[in-house]
Amino acid sequence: MPLSRLPLALWTLLGLCVLPELLMQGADLGLWGTASWRSLAYAWFGFWPGLLHDWHPNYPGQPWAMFVTYGFLHGGLVHLVVNMITLVSLGRAVIDRVGQRSFLLIYTASLLGGGIGFSLLTNTTIPMVGASGALFGLVGAVITWAIRDRLSEALPLWPVARSVIWLVALNAVLWFATGGQLAWQTHLGGFAAGAVLGMVME
Repeated sequence: MPLSRLPLALWTLLGLCVLPELLMQGADLGLWGTASWRSLAYAWFGFWPGLLHDWHPNYPGQPWAMFVTYGFLHGGLVHLVVNMITLVSLGRAVIDRVGQRSFLLIYTASLLGGGIGFSLLTNTTIPMVGASGALFGLVGAVITWAIRDRLSEALPLWPVARSVIWLVALNAVLWFATGGQLAWQTHLGGFAAGAVLGMVME
């Protein structure tokens, strides 16, 4: 499907993710704003676990808002591009299956699930950003549907199990490659939320 024919839901999410990174990239390069734009964006809209404890928020409601806002910031151009390619690929598959409204519901719930997973399982004080929690939720839904389809057709589940093993291995490799900076907790929380919604959606 050409980009010009992408569903509106995908265009909307792409815009919400791409625009902040473009603004920060321009500020990083001195084209506009100041070099502090990125750090300010992370400070105001990243996911800071300390805000759930005794840290003072920058604005009222930040400890709750960050469960959503973190998903529209990224750690640089490469992080953004990888996630947006994944969003288009997985998003089209989910929309083809359940439509745009249900896709947005899964995406939003997985975004929240990713934040919940990170808040419960991390012990870091650095911020977490990125759409990968929501993207892993899309994966969770797709895997749930694959299991359901294969069971209904009496097909073996090994191909699905192999995909899950590959995802776990990929996360492990990336965790070591990034020196433990990969937010696997967010991936797990998003995956769980997407899988649960996938069980009740068709």
